[in-house]
Amino acid sequence: MKNIAVLGSSGSIGESTLKVVRSLPGQFKIVALSVNSDIVKLKQQIKEFHPKFVCVKDPQAAVKLKKQLGSSIKVLSGSDGLVEIVKAKEIQQVMVAITGAAALDPLISAIKSGKEIALANKEALVMAGSLLMRLAKAHKVLIRPVDSEQSAIWQSLNAQAPVNVKQVYLTASGGPLWRLPADKFKQVTIKKVLQHPRWKMGRKITVDSATLMNKGLELLEAMFLFNLEVEKIKVLIHPEALIHSMVEFNDGVIMAQLSATDMRIPIQYALSYPDRLPNTLPGIDFYQLSQLTFAKPNLNKFPALALAYQAARDLGTMPAVLNAANETSVERFLAGKIKFLSIPKIVEKVMQRHVKISSPNLNQIMCADAWAREEALALAGNFN
Repeated sequence: MKNIAVLGSSGSIGESTLKVVRSLPGQFKIVALSVNSDIVKLKQQIKEFHPKFVCVKDPQAAVKLKKQLGSSIKVLSGSDGLVEIVKAKEIQQVMVAITGAAALDPLISAIKSGKEIALANKEALVMAGSLLMRLAKAHKVLIRPVDSEQSAIWQSLNAQAPVNVKQVYLTASGGPLWRLPADKFKQVTIKKVLQHPRWKMGRKITVDSATLMNKGLELLEAMFLFNLEVEKIKVLIHPEALIHSMVEFNDGVIMAQLSATDMRIPIQYALSYPDRLPNTLPGIDFYQLSQLTFAKPNLNKFPALALAYQAARDLGTMPAVLNAANETSVERFLAGKIKFLSIPKIVEKVMQRHVKISSPNLNQIMCADAWAREEALALAGNFN
């Protein structure tokens, strides 16, 4: 039985992880859980899984929870609490399902502690991919991707060297606005943006799916995870979302990973690797398939993806700036402070103002991240 920490257990990936654990009794034990602020859901999870550690981002909420739970569970708070959890000797594997840059500190600590890592966070790799992959190599840690697309590439590569890869097709459903004419984007509401046709995800990642920034972040993520050049990665719109990504090798052979659109499938593989454990999740009925469609993304209609390609070519601190400016802009959009079309405009202006550092250390990456957030927030006040 493998002891697991689930960081971000109240989010969609965290809850799906617990569903996988629940469906495979005797395979995994939940030793630690963390949430941002959802104490109600955390207490329900504690009652079911009986973890040894829990962490809440808000220190005051953590104190309140500690009084309610007594001394039976160690209650921690903030980033320091997450770091303490991943260092705990009782934990073998860490599911990193925290969104945003907040995952960076615990991820680094988990790598340094030699833990098995299932990574469902894009932003940490986007910000500091080169640094993290060097660290993982030094500590002989395999980062197991949880995103369906990255998992598909990982499985399709099957340990082949990057030199054998001709190109990677990173598939995208197209999000909720793919078929909406560009001239209608000015009137797009928050409700419309959050209506994803295929996946049930958190609010931030659903907005990123609508702008296609999500696919841009995955482009950067794939570059770092699999040591690929940006020119070898092509985004391919695939609305049915059955082919989760493909790898074309130098001999013309293309390997693709197909499965139903259920995040529990890549989550289970990341947890159980190298084994493939049985499950009762839905499969694909090929007799019922009428068609599989593909299209090239329109970068004029979805400029956020073009900005991600630019950051992928520039590298250095530029991916961190792209990510930070986007996070801040999406927050402003979800708060009703800016329009949908303002998101990529703000990101572009922040990138234009940034003086790139080519080979940054962690402190320089974090400084670039903080600077970009301040710039984006200031710019957001000029948009409506």
